[in-house]
Formats: sequence, C-alpha cells, structure tokens
Amino acid sequence: MVDHPTPPPFTADTTATDALTAQEREARSFGFRAINPAEKAPLVQGVFSSVASRYDIMNDLMSVGIHRLWKADFVGLVNPRAGETILDVAGGTGDIAFRMAAKAPAARIMVCDLTEAMVRVGRDRGIDKGSMPGWDQTPETRGGLPTGGLQWTVGNAESLPLPNRSVDAYTIAFGLRNVTHIDKALAEAYRVLKPGGRFYCLEFSQVNLPILRELYDRYSFEVLPRIGQVVAGDRDSYQYLVESIRRFPEREALCRRLEAVGFSQAKARPLTGGVAAIHSAWRV
Repeated sequence: MVDHPTPPPFTADTTATDALTAQEREARSFGFRAINPAEKAPLVQGVFSSVASRYDIMNDLMSVGIHRLWKADFVGLVNPRAGETILDVAGGTGDIAFRMAAKAPAARIMVCDLTEAMVRVGRDRGIDKGSMPGWDQTPETRGGLPTGGLQWTVGNAESLPLPNRSVDAYTIAFGLRNVTHIDKALAEAYRVLKPGGRFYCLEFSQVNLPILRELYDRYSFEVLPRIGQVVAGDRDSYQYLVESIRRFPEREALCRRLEAVGFSQAKARPLTGGVAAIHSAWRV
C-alpha cells in the first residue's frame, strides 16, 4: 500500500477529539492540519490567491486533464435554459459559467467566489472572450452587475449575497470541500433556490477500485505536490488540495446531509471510478 500521510487526530483549541462531531472536525481541518475554524476561510483564500493565475493548470494536474470531460458532463446534467437564473458558487475563474453561457446564452449566470483574485481571473477571461462581464466586489449590494448574461461577485458560500428563492439552479464545482461549514453552505443553497430549483455539485471523491485507488493515492501524495513546486513554485497549496479531498465526506454521507437541510431526491453519480462525483438534489 502507498505510504501517504494519514489524517492526524484533531486537537485544535481545548476540545477533546472524541467530543467533536463530524461537522466540527471538518470546520477544524485545513487538509490534515487541525486549526481554529475562524482560520479556515483566510487560509483557503490564501491558497486560491496563490494558484488563481494557474488554476486551470492545477485542475489539469489534479485530474490528469480529465476534469474537462467531467465539466462537460456536469454542465450537460445542469442543462441551463434560456430565462433561468443560475448561481455558480466557488466559480471564480468562470470555467463552469462560460460553459453554461455557451449552452444557454439567454440564461442569467451569477458567479460567486470567496477569493477576489479568482474572480479577477474570471472577469479578465470574460473580457478576453468579448463578453465584458460586470463585476460587483461588494456583497452588500445583493448581487453582481448584469452585463452580457454574466455577473461576478465576491462572497462566502455560507452567507450568500442573494435573497431567498431567487435562483433556478445552484452549481458548485471543486469548491464544497474548501468550505468551513459544509452544512451551512448546503442550507444556503437551499435558501436561495426557488421551489423546484436544482442543486449540482462536482467534486473529487473516493475511488472505488482498489488498484485505481492505489495509483491515484501514489500520484496525489507523491507526485502532485512535487509538480506543484516545479510548475507553480507552490508545493504547500497543492499538498492542501490533495489532503482536502481525503477529508471530504463520502458520497452517501453527502446525500444524507443534503436531505437533512431540506433537499429531496439527493443522489451521487461517480465519475472515472469514483475519482470525482456529481451530486444532485431538488428543492421541492
């Protein structure tokens, strides 16, 4: 078996490890490090500020390029339609948003990301594409500036800058595992969705096949951080991203948590042997 780091016991603050719930453990983890929950969002911002300009390269490295197929599958499942309002959370560079806009140019797509540097990359990509997207940096204004069907805003998945029942679909790709309180983010998704609204999450997951899991673990822990150091000069950020995948809830557990905050028909669809998965649910 691969000799990669195993998650250490959580000893942040003075709370006994055995007294922590699964949700508290998540909030107190930054990869395999035990932290104070208040530290997590700034640490995540630091990681993504560091990798923002090379985010697409990072995803290519994390998935060996397969993320492009996953995203095409994901957007096909979302099936954005003209006239819909879609919120793409943790979507700063616009990779999902631009794909949805290409599929449904008349849809209103709002991109919300915790990290300003990521939003700047997405906005600049939009300008390069000729869409001239608007950008509202202040969440207090309750949304972004509508230009060309795209809106951009900086905001937290746990406290979205949107009113209740305001969007038809909520998407989040490779972002949920970086949230401090996952259940709060799920509850926020439920809050902003209209009745009949759709929730979709694309995220790295747990590999099903033992042989593939062995190979993927070896690549993740032994190769990827080294590549991150060579390509981006940033081993630590890539190490965190690998560890955060191992901390993320299993597929069935996330489905139960979706239903616990009010969603219906939660289900998971593994991709590439479980390397990633698409979770979907409905607000009825």
